[in-house]
Parts: sequence; C-alpha cells; structure tokens
Amino acid sequence: MELIWIELAGFRCYDTLRFEPEPGVNVLSGDNGAGKTSVLEAIGYLGLLRSFRGTSDESLVAVDAESAVVRGEFSVPSGTVLVEVEIPREGRRRIQLNGKRPQRNRDVLGQVPLVVFQPDDLDLVKRGPGLRRGYLDDLAAQLWPQAVADQHDFDRALRQRNALLRQEGRAADRTTLDAWDTQLAAAGARVFAHRLRLLGELESRLDDAYQGVGAEGRLTWKYLTNWGATAESSEVEAGQHLVEALTRRRERDFDQRTTTGGPQRDDAMLMVSGRPARSMASQGEQRTVALALRIAAYRALAAQRPSLPVLLLDDVFSELDPSRSEGVLTLFDEGQVFVTTARDDAAAVQGRRWFVRGGALKRDDSGDGLGRDVGGG
Repeated sequence: MELIWIELAGFRCYDTLRFEPEPGVNVLSGDNGAGKTSVLEAIGYLGLLRSFRGTSDESLVAVDAESAVVRGEFSVPSGTVLVEVEIPREGRRRIQLNGKRPQRNRDVLGQVPLVVFQPDDLDLVKRGPGLRRGYLDDLAAQLWPQAVADQHDFDRALRQRNALLRQEGRAADRTTLDAWDTQLAAAGARVFAHRLRLLGELESRLDDAYQGVGAEGRLTWKYLTNWGATAESSEVEAGQHLVEALTRRRERDFDQRTTTGGPQRDDAMLMVSGRPARSMASQGEQRTVALALRIAAYRALAAQRPSLPVLLLDDVFSELDPSRSEGVLTLFDEGQVFVTTARDDAAAVQGRRWFVRGGALKRDDSGDGLGRDVGGG
C-alpha cells in the first residue's frame, strides 16, 4: 500500500496542504514545532481514525478554523482507496470511504494498514497494562475485521454494566445485571481469543526483531488475567471463566461500583530472558523492546495483508544508537516509509527529502537543501 496524495485543511498548523509523496522513503526534516509530526499524524488518522499521539479530535482543529479536513488516496493491489474525514470543533465527525459514507465508522479500520514508531513507544514497556492491551487490540483490528466488531461489543457491554453499577450500586436490578454479564462474557471471550491469536502471530516475530536490532536474550510475552482464563483456555472456556468471575466478584463490584474482573484488566507482560521488562530491564533494553514491538507488528501486517503497510517513523533515529538504527534500516527494502527528524543528518537513510517550515513542505530536488515549494497555505 502507498499513499498517493493527502490534503489537509484547518489541521493543526496547516491552513491548506497537498502532499504527494514518493513511493519509497520520504524524510521530513525541520525544526521542532514546524509541523513534521502533524503530517504523519494526518496520515495515521486516515488509517486509525484517531491521533496516534493520543490527543483529542478537538486538538487537531487549527485555532482559527471551525473544522479540520483530512483526505487521502492510497494505492492497493485492487485499485485505490479514498478516505475523507471532516473533524468539527464541536459535534460528530463525518467520514467517507471511496466517496460514500460507511455504514459504520469502524468499517474504515483496516482499509489503510500502517505501523507507527514514535519516542513515546517506550511507554508500552514502562507504563501500565492499558497501553499493551491497546497495542494488541489495535493490531488485531488491522488484521481481522471481526476483531473490530468484537471489541465494540465488549466495550459497549462493559460501559452499560459499569453505568448500572455506578448509578444503582446494590440496588441494581439483578436480571438486568445478569443480561449484561452474559453479553460481557461472550464478547470478552472473543476479545481474549483475538489477543491470544495475535500473540501467537507475534511470538517468533517479536523475538526475531529484538535480536535483529542487536539485543541479547529472548523477548517473550506472559499473558495474565484476574478472572481465571489462561493462555491455554479456548474461547468457550474463557467465556465460562468470565461468567463465573463476574458472579464471584459481584459483591466487590457493588462496593466499587465498577467491573473489577475481565479482559479490560488483563496484562500482556513483556519478558526479557524471563525477567519483566517493565521493572527489570535497563533503559536501553526497554527502548529496544519497544522498537521490536513495532517491527513485529509491521511484519505481522505484511504477512497477513496483500500489500505492505505504510510505515511512519516519528523522530525515531534521535532516540537510537547507530547499531539500533541499522536494525531499523532493514525495514526499508520495500514499501512506503515516512521519517521525521529535526536533524537531517540523524536520519541516515536514502530517500526523497522534504523540508517542513512555515506551514509548507518543500521538496529537495537539487540536493542543496533549499527545496521547492509543493504545497501549503
């Protein structure tokens, strides 16, 4: 898959922009705050329908604009895919896929497979389990359309059950609570099964990626639950475990007015040679683990999809030593890559150079660093 063109209007620091990147490697360089990451963020939004930086939609709208518009066309083996999103400052966003409004917004997910590397990826290793669950669920959604629907069903049942507990506490109607327990257990078992399937897809790729960037030892997963299921549990068994756990924890849930057991509290622990990477690995090891997570995701998508995913590298090279950078460079043999850097010499890769400044992109055609204006407002 390749991005043919992308247009922005009222997005972050851009009044207007049309960017037509090259098929291979595209390096965007410029000062901090120039808008390099915003371009990658816009590309990522077309695939994820959210900011990979974790910011709200409202934050994407330029200060003097009422809405932001992002549209882009991608080439795929079967033709092209056009994704268009209007993000208003207030109200619901409007999404179109190939010129038509999709039946459900989640139908767009998976149309544009992509993998993002960013300095904050270190949080996947160092922080709590929520980010690791998000990594698994986001990747599963790109690999298997059914995973998106199952995550939606689970999130909906969890929200409804928690709302009932929060509002009613011990006065909650038991019949209604039983009904939500049934739905939560069924959807939760499917989410759990997707995660286990994904861990199987990633297991060898993760360790290969870890060692491929010069690390020593083995990198593995250890999946933990607080509701009885294990990595050996089938989907049916997981559903039974979850029903039993919801019943067993009901008094605790009444007291805390929330659901205390289930896949929403699982942890996919990362282990380096049998030691928890979060607490026992060095800073350098943790950074390499985070890098391996993204490489493994890229390779899993490449193996499952008919075309390579788009690769977004946001200021990654400044965080890596030369040997680790060389490991990342092995990904650049094929596919379309976008790299941002504040120092052009820090991104020692061959590819088209673009200079970002003043709300515009300038393409370096001459090699003298001056560039030629190709868009901006």
